[in-house]
Amino acid sequence: MGDSRVDSIDRQPSPLCAPPLAPPVPRSLCTDCGLSRTSTPKLCGSACQFIRPDYPALETRTHGRARDPARPDEVHFGPFRRMLRASLARPRDGAQWAGITTRIAERLLESGAVDAVLTIAPDPDDRWRPVPVLVTRVQGMAACRGMRMGYAPLLALLEPALAQGFKRLAVIGIPCQVHALRAVERTLGLERLYVIGTPCSDNTTTENFHRFLALLADDPSTITYLEFRADYHVELRFSDGRKKRIPFLQLPISQLPPDFFPLTCRTCVDYTNVLADLTVGYMGGEGEQWLLVRNERGEELVALLGQELVARAPGSAGKRQGPVRGFLENTRRAAGGLPLRRMPAWLRPLVGWLMPRVGPRGLEFARARVEMKAVETILHLRRHAPRRLRSMVPDHVWTLVAPYGLSPGEGEKR
Repeated sequence: MGDSRVDSIDRQPSPLCAPPLAPPVPRSLCTDCGLSRTSTPKLCGSACQFIRPDYPALETRTHGRARDPARPDEVHFGPFRRMLRASLARPRDGAQWAGITTRIAERLLESGAVDAVLTIAPDPDDRWRPVPVLVTRVQGMAACRGMRMGYAPLLALLEPALAQGFKRLAVIGIPCQVHALRAVERTLGLERLYVIGTPCSDNTTTENFHRFLALLADDPSTITYLEFRADYHVELRFSDGRKKRIPFLQLPISQLPPDFFPLTCRTCVDYTNVLADLTVGYMGGEGEQWLLVRNERGEELVALLGQELVARAPGSAGKRQGPVRGFLENTRRAAGGLPLRRMPAWLRPLVGWLMPRVGPRGLEFARARVEMKAVETILHLRRHAPRRLRSMVPDHVWTLVAPYGLSPGEGEKR
């Protein structure tokens, strides 16, 4: 095993600290999933989402089949059995939404289905900085609630977990972590693995995130919660109990540096975490959480909640084509170094009022966001890493961007 040792979160003097990990192996287009910090860093070459992903093969290995273009929404969201709009009957204090992800992990530990949960907790000195942790007792999961921003080498904990004799694991991760995990899953010798995935598209360093918070409030150090909501607002909460909602159109995006989001995040093709057993997000939830149950293990995870889960079918409204075309044009101009076309200040409040009422909502909002990410991937790779298009972009992404006039050029498709 590798030389980076991590005790469980419950066995450490401070429940929010982890011993230092081995340093990462420097690579281009790397989100530091943690695999390069293990004793087998060369596995990155075949496991990384940003080198030569094979989604049909991994989807088939994980779910028993690849996404089916004939099934509604699978080109957008990947293979799934069913989708739910859900919340907990008793939402958990301190949760990002209702606390579904945390509660499922607690139930896995309570029921003895797993020996440990690999997940993320906040750094004790910075609530926004993610620290990978190994949780072996139910009480430890409460410390893991909420959103973090930054890079967390979660998979570096696989070897310490195996070294402690843990053979049944749950992993809560973002798409680039889950892709690498699935690629090496067969080498781990696990008896059971449950994967709860959260959607992700735009990450940045914790330091950059603090700069963003400073643009949103005069007292950024008191912000305890931030969420991009499906109602076209960002919600902030403060340590004194205040709440603040900012329309997307009034966010200070133009004041951020061009490299605020790394090229990896601007070229990610897996917003919905298609290789998870269960994806838990918000995009299609219309104010609640959005669950994509992808396979039999995903059904087991949902069943663990029993009557605690309040669920119904997700809704869908509005039309996505206009917003996606506008996004394409703005991204094309930005990728080319041209100034963005900015909406007049007097018009922003009106459009901000209209979007939650007439813009895409529910599943249509989720489809719009996935298509925007597909557009962004093509444009930024063409601009910054054209040789990567052929290896990084799967066929279904070209299908998503085709209605907007984007098609593969010579040498851009496998």
